[in-house]
This record gives sequence, structure tokens and C-alpha cells, in this order.
Amino acid sequence: MYLELRRYVASLKRFQDVFREIWNDTTNFRIYEPGLIPGIFQTREYALEVLRMTGERLHLADYEAAADARMARQEILFRGAKRFVVVIEEQALRTRVGDRAVMVGQLDKLLNVSSLSNVSLGIIPTGAERLAWWSEGFWIYDVRQVMVETRTAQLTINQPAEVAVYADVFDRLQRSSLRGKPAMELISSAIAAI
Repeated sequence: MYLELRRYVASLKRFQDVFREIWNDTTNFRIYEPGLIPGIFQTREYALEVLRMTGERLHLADYEAAADARMARQEILFRGAKRFVVVIEEQALRTRVGDRAVMVGQLDKLLNVSSLSNVSLGIIPTGAERLAWWSEGFWIYDVRQVMVETRTAQLTINQPAEVAVYADVFDRLQRSSLRGKPAMELISSAIAAI
């Protein structure tokens, strides 16, 4: 399914609420984001900056309500039955969103949420050997659906063969990533650089 954002998204907040059902129905999330911290881990201040830019592109001004909705959805992190396997590129740690305080707060939150027992965070260092090329970010919901958000559209992929391709790419990205203490050191290094 192809959903053209400019044509179908009349409210950033309502667009955030669209995800509530699939989030509630999903047990295993696999998330890849190349340049930004995933929404599930964002601070309100970081989310405000991201959603403000999106709102400007789509000519929508309700980014504060959308940020509140995104923060409310984060309670799902604390439901024991949900598992989040996340891979980000090192660039996501270093892409400046907001001012220094926003970035330090965001990276500090990333350190904290990565210690949750239901979260596995992998970071692909800039100089890592690649097993898959970076792409647009994507989210895999269990084994049934993938969502990819481009600058102009949201793609919902539910054909099993195509979902399997994304699962394979995710596995390769994950194998290129650092986890545990080495990943935390990359975050700490990014904080120190700020």
C-alpha cells in the first residue's frame, strides 16, 4: 500500500495515532533508522524538532500535539511482552537535531532505554564492514508487515516474500552493528563531541 503523505495526512497527531493499533498487536519490533533516533526512543524535545520539520514540509502545524502522541505511545516500551531490536547508523548519533541540550538529552535517553531488558540496540559504526547498504528507515512488525516512510509517502509492505527480504536485510544490518558496551561507548563518544 502506498500512502502519499501530502495528500492523505491532514494532521501530524492523527498520523501518530494511526500506529497505535499495529503497535498494540505487535510483539517483536525490528527497527532500522539510518540518520535519526527512532521515535520510540525520542525525547519530547527531539521529537518536536523532527515533527516541526516534517510539519513544515507537509504544511501542518500540529507538531506539538504529535510530539505528545509520540511520547504517549512510548509507554509500550514498558510492556514486558514487547521486544525491540533496533539498529541505527552512527550518523544518527551525530545528526544535529535541535541545540546541544536537545542532543545531549536525547543521547542520554538512548543510553537509558538501551539498558531495558526488552531492548537490543545495535549501532553500525561509520567505518564498519557492511553486510548491507543503508537505506530509508524501516520497521518490521512481527513477520507480517514492514513500514517504510520516505519523504513523500508511507509504504506498507505485507507480501510475505517482500517482508522476508526486509528481514534478511535487517539481519545483515544487525550483524554489521556493535551492541552492548561498544555501542554505549559510541553514544558516550557522541555526547563528548557535543
